[in-house]
Amino acid sequence: MNIVKAINETACFDLQFRRDVRHKRTGSPVYYSWKAQFVIPGTLDKEDLLRKIQEIIGCGRLHYITARQLRYSVQSIDDLHDKVIPFFKEYPLSGKKNSDFELWAKAIEIIYQNKGKSLSSWPKKSFSQLIDLQKSIQEYKAKRVQNAKWLPVAKTVLEHLK
Repeated sequence: MNIVKAINETACFDLQFRRDVRHKRTGSPVYYSWKAQFVIPGTLDKEDLLRKIQEIIGCGRLHYITARQLRYSVQSIDDLHDKVIPFFKEYPLSGKKNSDFELWAKAIEIIYQNKGKSLSSWPKKSFSQLIDLQKSIQEYKAKRVQNAKWLPVAKTVLEHLK
């Protein structure tokens, strides 16, 4: 089976604005951040294929979800930027999946340029672009209606940036 074809059928380019609560810290502070990942879900009969993809791309992990389900994912912004994006630039996907990838790749570039910075020090333009990219990406995922509860918080953060 062609690896790119398999990826084209099942892969997900995920971009989220996340809220994380640090319960183990005094006062349980809340942090917001942009998170991105590349994911390929599968069943145990696809384990060899997922391991081959992991080997070819050169990063990521396999996670066993249930006794019959697993997923390959890459979450490191460095690996997404330095390995996943170059792979798909060399071996392009087709149709909507490629359009989804192109939007996601732009988001990865913005996150990569701002890695290590607190959201409050991000350029307002970069943050605004991520919101717009997230909205555009959701159009490709129209089959799954997602709750956009992140949007009001992201817009509030955006209002406070310089």
